[in-house]
Amino acid sequence: MPDRPLLVTSALPYANGPLHLGHLAGAYLPADLFVRYQRLRGRDVVWVCGSDEHGAAIAIRARQEGTTPQAIVDRYHAELESAFAGFGIAFDAYGRTTSETHRETSQDLFRAIDAAGGFVRETATQLYDPEAGVFLADRFVKGTCPVCGYDQAYGDQCENCGSTLSPDDLVEPRSTLSGAAPERRETTHWYLPLGDLQPALDQWIGTRAGWKPNVLGQVRSWLDAGLSPRAMTRDLDWGISVPSDVEGDTDGKVLYVWFDAPIGYLSITKEWAAAQGDADLWRRYWQVHEDGTAPELVHFIGKDNIVFHCLIFPAILMATNRAADAAGNAAQPDLPQLASPSAGQFVLPENVPANEFLNLEGQKLSTSRGWAVWAEEALQAFPADALRYALAVGLPETKDADFTWSDFQNRVNGELADVVGNFCNRALTFADRFTGGAVPPLEEPSEADRELLAALAAAPPEVGALYEQYRLRDAVARTVALARAGNQYLQETEPWKTRKTDERAMRNTVHVALQVCAGLSVLLDPVVPETARRLREMLNLEGVRSSAGGAGANGAAGGEGEAGIGWADAGRPLLQTGHPLGTPGILVRKIEDDEVEAQRQLLDDREATATGDPAAADSGEPYAPLSAPIAFDQFTPLDLRAGRILAADLHPNADKLLRFDVDLGFETRQILSGVREHFAPDDLVGRTVVVVANLAPRTIRGLESQGMILFAENRDGALLAVEADGEPGAVVR
Repeated sequence: MPDRPLLVTSALPYANGPLHLGHLAGAYLPADLFVRYQRLRGRDVVWVCGSDEHGAAIAIRARQEGTTPQAIVDRYHAELESAFAGFGIAFDAYGRTTSETHRETSQDLFRAIDAAGGFVRETATQLYDPEAGVFLADRFVKGTCPVCGYDQAYGDQCENCGSTLSPDDLVEPRSTLSGAAPERRETTHWYLPLGDLQPALDQWIGTRAGWKPNVLGQVRSWLDAGLSPRAMTRDLDWGISVPSDVEGDTDGKVLYVWFDAPIGYLSITKEWAAAQGDADLWRRYWQVHEDGTAPELVHFIGKDNIVFHCLIFPAILMATNRAADAAGNAAQPDLPQLASPSAGQFVLPENVPANEFLNLEGQKLSTSRGWAVWAEEALQAFPADALRYALAVGLPETKDADFTWSDFQNRVNGELADVVGNFCNRALTFADRFTGGAVPPLEEPSEADRELLAALAAAPPEVGALYEQYRLRDAVARTVALARAGNQYLQETEPWKTRKTDERAMRNTVHVALQVCAGLSVLLDPVVPETARRLREMLNLEGVRSSAGGAGANGAAGGEGEAGIGWADAGRPLLQTGHPLGTPGILVRKIEDDEVEAQRQLLDDREATATGDPAAADSGEPYAPLSAPIAFDQFTPLDLRAGRILAADLHPNADKLLRFDVDLGFETRQILSGVREHFAPDDLVGRTVVVVANLAPRTIRGLESQGMILFAENRDGALLAVEADGEPGAVVR
């Protein structure tokens, strides 16, 4: 049975800043490895991505820089395209969400869902800036984080502790536009009733085999808490306008960025199809076919986008499918059946292999304090393949990973150069010197010869299985293991000795080693495409399928049954006896000590500049710098008490909050904390923690919080409860 058409997407990068290595390790390099492998397999695959160009953050940046949002996205769209190209990230199509096709597609889906009654309009109060005269989107609000006390937290996230927030969670919120204290005013928006769609989402999630535990765990936590309606529109002057022909007051309303952004995958596929000369070709990769077969949709993302790709976007697709049924006068399906689209309807994601985060030199990446490695900057210092390899072997697949410049140097020098490069150079150089620069015959092979050829034959299916399971780190390691076996083989067969004592054995060794080099030139292609190309050039090996993008199913790459040497062929001898070889050379350049030291110094200098602390570069301090000193009398009003957590559950009206019952000895209090992404409700029950007991009560999403539980942030971004000794009510001094 032939493979189904495959559409791969990577999270649309936000066009308000440059690309860094953390971005690449999250959603782009993993997808590139996977897609290049699929193209070499001959799979009918299309990979789309593009710049996410709407939302409040872009509008804020434009205001700060005194320019327009369009100028901001035009600048960063070009920078993103350049960085991706430099790293060899081979999309079939890279678009943008300010295109006319995207506007039309997003509005069409919104209009169809609305016409079928898929939205509900609700009027609620929202923060409003009385001086600027506008309603405030999440990123236009700053205040004090209820989790860590950071006073510059945004209305959607605290960039100090990483907690996901809403404007209602902030203490003492203020407008980023005018600095004014916002007022609450009524506004009407279109909401997607996720609770109504939850039975279908539950049913669908239950059928997802092979998903990563971290993905399913986060999705299950949201489903277990119960989904609430989510607004799909915003009051903002930058974005895609709500269609004027839908019922209701649409003035000043734009589509929520998390409604329009994932639809970018669809609109960019449409633009790709039109470029192929077939405007309807996109349907092959998005909709169930007339014969009942369905394409395969895979989203590569970072863990911060799991909920949007596993619940919000599938819900939008389900609602669109339901609208199509209604428009066709079909019987309205029961909600659980929405998880099984019919012919002509949109498929739901087959898999969402989300990665965790990449840390840098033991610390969380932070663009605000300069702790990041920008892609374009890294490319000026090192070959793209060296960076690709070092990132690939350390991808944060199941937990956060750490990139260090010393590991980068060790990986490139000790593995890519000393294992892969050394083996290929030895084989090619020996052939150039002692077999006339051509492939010698294989005659009466020894057991060692046969064993290495068997290892070569086993490599494509074994490595391929790892790619299919999204175990990309293991796939790279298994590929390098073949080169390591080749080095061991050369050490054992000693052709530099047998050329004088047993010329047939020497020729056999060179023959087998060259065949392994040829196989590696295919197997390494997804990881280090330029290195693989140069290896094929040295081998004078032509006719290998391209793993690069741009053509898709109708062009020179990726078509089902495409001619040429492909993935499976890498396990058989690809070089005929007498095949003339090219000129051997150094395949991998080693990284020098002074190069990595320069990168470490660059990091330290940038951080020192960002923090205003000239000593920061020498401190070695892995945590955030201390806040400004306070007087003793500013501290003494705090009443810190030991409190034992008796019970915990999910806040019924907030996605980020946990509700705790805390025994303070003299009374039991209800305390809310925005730590749901870090703890399950039962994780802290029975623990004695430090509580700010004299904090004024505050109502958050309908429940009163009567204090604050203190948490500490570890260097890896994890939150730890600050524990106390003594019985409940004991004073913490």
